[in-house]
This record gives sequence, C-alpha cells and structure tokens, in this order.
Amino acid sequence: MSARIRGAAFVAAALVLTAAALTGCSATPSGASTATVAATGTPSTGAPVTGTVTVFAAASLTKTFTELGSRFEAAHPGAKVTFSFAGSSDLVSQLTAGAPADVFASADEANMTKAVKGAVIDGTPTDFATNVLAIAVPPGNPAHVKSFADLASPSVKTVVCAPQVPCGAATAAVEKSAGVTLHPVSQESSVTDVLGKVRSGEADAGIVYRTDVKGAGAAVQSVPFPEAATTVNVYPIATVVHAPNPGGAAAFVAFVAGPDGRKALAAAGFGAP
Repeated sequence: MSARIRGAAFVAAALVLTAAALTGCSATPSGASTATVAATGTPSTGAPVTGTVTVFAAASLTKTFTELGSRFEAAHPGAKVTFSFAGSSDLVSQLTAGAPADVFASADEANMTKAVKGAVIDGTPTDFATNVLAIAVPPGNPAHVKSFADLASPSVKTVVCAPQVPCGAATAAVEKSAGVTLHPVSQESSVTDVLGKVRSGEADAGIVYRTDVKGAGAAVQSVPFPEAATTVNVYPIATVVHAPNPGGAAAFVAFVAGPDGRKALAAAGFGAP
C-alpha cells in the first residue's frame, strides 16, 4: 500500500470515529428523563409541556392544588390543568373503573396502595405532604366544644367523614387511641362536605383537616385537641397508567413535589412528608 493510500485511509477512519463520538454526545432519549423532570418540571427532550393535564386529587387539596394549577400553567403556557376533587376512595374507584386521568394525589397511603394494587398507577408514588385532623365549629362555638371527648355528647351534632375516606379513617384511629366513641349525625364522602355542614350551621362540629380550617378563614373556628397528633396522614402523588398526557403528568408531579409545590403546601398548613 502506498503512503498516499495509507494516509487517506487514516483520515477516513478518523472522520468516522469523530462523527460517532459527536453522535453519542448529542443523542437525546426519546422519552423524558425522570431525573431531569424531577429537577426542572420539563421533559429532558426539551419539548415544552403542552396539552391538558387531568389531575384526580383529594378534596382537602382543592384550594392549594387549584393555586398550583394556575402557577403550573403560567410556567407552561401551552398546558392546561383540569381537576377532579373528591374523597380519595371515590377517586380510586373511578380510576379502577377506567376513568381517564394523568395524575392521582391521595390524602392517605392506604388509598394510593389500593390504586397501585389495582394496576392504575405508573411507577412509584411520591410522598409530598402530611396533614393532621382538627375540630371545626361555627363562629362563636355555640355548642361550647372544648375537647375531642365533647364530641361524644348526644347534645353535640357532630359530622365526620365516612370510614373509607382518609379523614374518616383518621378519625376512627383517633377515637381508638383516645378511648372516645363518637355518634355522628352524618358521615360524608369528603372532607369538604363535612366543612360545608359546619359552615352552614347544620352541624355543631366537624372533624376535618387542619388545612381545611385554615383555608376557611373566619367562616369557622378551630378547637385544638392533642389527640390529633397521634394520627398523621401522608399524602402521595403519582402518574396514572396510560395517562393521556404522560409528559404533562410527570411535569405536574415534579412541580408539586418541587420548591413551588412545597412552598404553597406549607403556606396552606400542610406538613413536610
């Protein structure tokens, strides 16, 4: 082989190796990188988050998630967040029945576990907040409720969540630990329904979350009770299997679990996970 041919072959080989190296360095995966989404709320492909993101969320998250939805849309002008708020158990039933959604946020781990076992959750849920119970009473506290034990009195019209709802399960746990048996006049399907009956004066007291009392402002008063500390609800969030907008779902989960979400949740009275 002549020197000229050998030189040409060397140059060609060098060019091929260089091209391969550049291709390897610049390659971008077709899907979103979990690490990148978690850090930025944007898929690693650099593609903007667009389309509708449908979020199924526990009723106690209504005010905070509505605010976070607006912030998310501001950060991603091409995206729109729609919410379905209800008791966590009702939302799990809807998801397992095939209701389309991108994200599920539960007010307890038990209902998220049901969703996981029902094969409607994609990946591992992320804990993003905690909450504790509170006694809500109408302004002026007309029934003079001063303790959790006072709610057991027949003269106090008490409203609680149904047992399958996270706030209802937490109430039952507090009853057991405190040795107090309540006789509620009604059991509601969501914590917002309980709060609604207190606000309207239909109930003398209701067991809700600390965040619900804070969010209601002057519409209700809170009666603190130490037994609440015995039961802490952990809130997990996850993307849904076959989500219509998987990129938007991952971005919203990251947004809630990230600095913006943590700040809004703390301001609403939620604890850290």
